[in-house]
Amino acid sequence: MNEWPRIELEDTVGDVLRKAMRGRRLDLRTLAAATNIAAPSIENWLADRGAPNPDEADRLATALGMEARRFARRAAGAWYPEEVATPRVRRHAQLPHPSNGYVVYASSEERTAALVDPAGDPERLLARLQERSLDLAYILITHKHDDHCDAAGSVAAAYPDARIVMHEIDAPAIGALAARAIPIRKGERLAFGATGIETIPTPGHTDGSSCFRIDDLLFTGDTLFAGSVGGCFGDRFGYLDLLASIRRELFTLPNEMAVFPGHGPPTRIGWERNENPFFFGEDPNE
Repeated sequence: MNEWPRIELEDTVGDVLRKAMRGRRLDLRTLAAATNIAAPSIENWLADRGAPNPDEADRLATALGMEARRFARRAAGAWYPEEVATPRVRRHAQLPHPSNGYVVYASSEERTAALVDPAGDPERLLARLQERSLDLAYILITHKHDDHCDAAGSVAAAYPDARIVMHEIDAPAIGALAARAIPIRKGERLAFGATGIETIPTPGHTDGSSCFRIDDLLFTGDTLFAGSVGGCFGDRFGYLDLLASIRRELFTLPNEMAVFPGHGPPTRIGWERNENPFFFGEDPNE
């Protein structure tokens, strides 16, 4: 079962609204005019002071290219993912960062494991790894931001046989370790357990953002959250690329696929297809 208590959703209603505004390049004044909603009301919602009512949520979603019912449910606080049982996955907080790190075992019967996103206080992280007496085979890095990779050097030094996997565009963030990192290619599979680790490039949050699939487990970094998506901080790829990456690479996976994001609680692909306000179920242009 889960090793951690209930985790709040990564994004508030204000965060969702802000990301959609930035992605669609709509400023406050333009959005207020498009929705016939007073700008001070939108400002309050952006600051999480209150929330739009169903009619207001519908107008905002229409202007921002979001799915109205889903956004209204988020605004009303009516959705949170059900519990995801994780017998092979152990989550740890990446203190002092607000991010999730994960240890995933090749099977429930062996100690061979992979670490997803080495970040946070190195001594604390290494203590967590060493107390489990695991055989670390891989260090999987979803993207270049410090709260996902700033402990890579310490972990690599403590586990010199572990293979680092990171997209080459983002790899300079780990310094000299980039030279030994296995680059990520779409559809490549690394030996691990019964089915291996599938690498999935998902540009958008950063240009080199990537996800990792291990059997029925998916590690999404800051690409896909429960009920939201990551912000966009790349030079080559942006908001529409992020949505396209998720729809093309992740929403084509089975509904029951468990999703372990870089922030917030775990979810499932099917739940995100049905509840994530950034997506329309049948929109081929998303």
